[in-house]
Amino acid sequence: MSGEIPPAQPPPDPPHHELVHPLSLWRWRHNPLYRCTDRLQARIALALLMLVPILGLAATFAVGDAAHRHYRAAAEHQRQSLRLTTAALTHDAPDHPEPGSAEARENRYPATVRFTDPSGRTRTAETDVLPGLNAGSSVHLWVDADGAIAEPPMTAAQIRSRTMGWALVAFLTVAFAGATAYRCATVVLRRRNLAEWDTEWAETAPRWTRSP
Repeated sequence: MSGEIPPAQPPPDPPHHELVHPLSLWRWRHNPLYRCTDRLQARIALALLMLVPILGLAATFAVGDAAHRHYRAAAEHQRQSLRLTTAALTHDAPDHPEPGSAEARENRYPATVRFTDPSGRTRTAETDVLPGLNAGSSVHLWVDADGAIAEPPMTAAQIRSRTMGWALVAFLTVAFAGATAYRCATVVLRRRNLAEWDTEWAETAPRWTRSP
């Protein structure tokens, strides 16, 4: 009686340390134990190891330059459209629990101020001020053409920080895209290996069964 064909078992994957070690990738070309798909996977990994840093740096400089020009133009527009004016507190600002401390110099408290907008009208609004200021104290604030309180124009340090942030995002995006491409290639090649293994096993297994 002929035995049943045992289910095919996929061969073990190559050791992971060889997949990620750049110097070992070249040995795969002459290793008879590796399949064509294994060699292809090694070449894809090597190509990505070479391309991702280059493309990442190119994207970093390109995006960083574009971001720097954008924020520099935005800061220039803010300086031209905003106006620095002086306002007076309408009541005392809350005091900090530790007057004179480093935290007190950094903290701000909301307070109502009175100022004259660009059209000459007297207005009141709420803005953040240093703690402990008395009513009538003068504070400087930026207002737009409509008289609304606005954030001050971006400083050089803020422009540099935002530019570096976008440059870092660009590099990480390229790195993530490279890792995703390698993962997708690995999945496709593994499915192909399993399909080929099933085909070869279906042809080989009958020769291993014996009749009494």
